[in-house]
Amino acid sequence: MNPSRIRLLIPYFGRWPFWMPFFLRTCKRNADIDWLFFSDCGVPDDLPDNVRIVPISFADYCQLVSERLGISFKPNNPYKLCDIKPALGHIHADHLDGFDFWGFSDIDLIYGDLRGYFSEDRLARYDLLSTHARRVSGHLCLLRNNERMRQAFMCAPGWQACFEAPKHHAFDEAAFSRLFIRRKNWPEALRRVADRFNPWRRCSEFNEAFSTPHARVPWLSGGFDFPNCWVWNDGRLTNNRDGARDFPYFHFITWKNAKWSGRTPESLVQPENLAAQQSWCVTEQGFRALDGVAVAGWRASADGPL
Repeated sequence: MNPSRIRLLIPYFGRWPFWMPFFLRTCKRNADIDWLFFSDCGVPDDLPDNVRIVPISFADYCQLVSERLGISFKPNNPYKLCDIKPALGHIHADHLDGFDFWGFSDIDLIYGDLRGYFSEDRLARYDLLSTHARRVSGHLCLLRNNERMRQAFMCAPGWQACFEAPKHHAFDEAAFSRLFIRRKNWPEALRRVADRFNPWRRCSEFNEAFSTPHARVPWLSGGFDFPNCWVWNDGRLTNNRDGARDFPYFHFITWKNAKWSGRTPESLVQPENLAAQQSWCVTEQGFRALDGVAVAGWRASADGPL
């Protein structure tokens, strides 16, 4: 049986971030998954075969969204594109022929072994797979490529007004999530009963994959003592807190916004051409070669938390 075909759709405008070579390196290692960008950033060096760039200006892309959705989509800046993530399957249905699943993803992350996480058993059981337990994960989510899931966003009340509003409303993790997760503040036993009567919830998986440390979600131990070193080794992603456990991806949004703000790429990537190496690590200091203290921490983590 052939594996399910997956394509991730990502509109991105402006300029590629300094960590793009690392992102693309982890895409390349997931060779049987496709990424399709719509962008005005040009073609990065060493673009993997499974990553394609459709060149388009931001203005033309907004016009395309307007035409495909029958709305007036005129955002002030590209950040508003986060709101339309659940609609990307409908907007770009012509790019999904032959694919079993489509999805959306951020690029401030590095991937581990995605197929190891999104197994064929899970893909067969669910039409939507979120990597958070209580909401749709805007930084990575998969949906089955059928009309029902491509148009699911249209069942969220007020989606047109939300998309047309210039302000970002986090539609993916709020209004769209409420199609699937309702009464999330009820006691778990009562919520599970309610979930059985929600057809959207019955065909979806909401599982905490622990992809985003330093956020509001407690870590595996139940506390807020997060890993401080993530290691990518030839497609496998681990950290210095959780032993040999593999993770599907690491979302470094908090380090990007706080620890790395204002620093130069040269100080955050050492040595040069590091992304092409078989192994490297990510810490508060940026992307580093897997040597010295980082190696010691990683080796210790293989036997258990430090």
